[in-house]
Amino acid sequence: MSARKILVVDDDRNINELISLYFTKEGYEVESVQNGSHAIPVFHRFNPDLILLDLMLPGMDGYDICREIRRESQVPIIMLTARGETLDKVVGLELGADDYVQKPFEPQELVARVKAVLRRSEAKADGAGEKEPERVEFPGLVVDKSRYTVEVSSQTVEMPPKELELLFFLAAHPNRVFTREQLLGNVWGYDFFGESRTVDVHVKRIREKLEAISGDNPWSIKTVWGVGYKFDTES
Repeated sequence: MSARKILVVDDDRNINELISLYFTKEGYEVESVQNGSHAIPVFHRFNPDLILLDLMLPGMDGYDICREIRRESQVPIIMLTARGETLDKVVGLELGADDYVQKPFEPQELVARVKAVLRRSEAKADGAGEKEPERVEFPGLVVDKSRYTVEVSSQTVEMPPKELELLFFLAAHPNRVFTREQLLGNVWGYDFFGESRTVDVHVKRIREKLEAISGDNPWSIKTVWGVGYKFDTES
């Protein structure tokens, strides 16, 4: 089996060398890019199994790189940045990043996270042939995960991938209460090291979008105080 390949996109030469040292020792093949403008061409040439992507880059920032890659590939992406604000994390995850690591980091922890994200990615690929429900319907609501579309009262509602996936997960388990940690685990992945506020921000945005079209529905995302959220169809 050939070595799995890691593409590091970071303008800090010391970080590139440190990551390369640790991952090469773990048996990975590593290639580094220090200018964001070079990331997409190297991605096409190198064909990595995972990308470690800084946000603040010369040439092209990490958000734009992530957005561009997600147009053609679902390769795992871990955001690697010194910025730690929750909003930055949410934006990165909405664009399709799989995890978020804040600098300074322990190299051993980064290796562990990369392995965890790769395990999830491989498990998802192995189960790709299994038939799972990809569409949920309620009066006035259709969430189709195969086409990544949401319709409310026959009107299309634009949602980033993670908002749609969170809505789909809750609607696929009506009236069941989930903690924020369970939602992080099931929607973002069990090894996601995010904060529970990420769920709150996504739920708030979903509610605003759904209620903007129709606030009078026989369903809603309810807050269960002290516990978490549920997709309620009983009220």
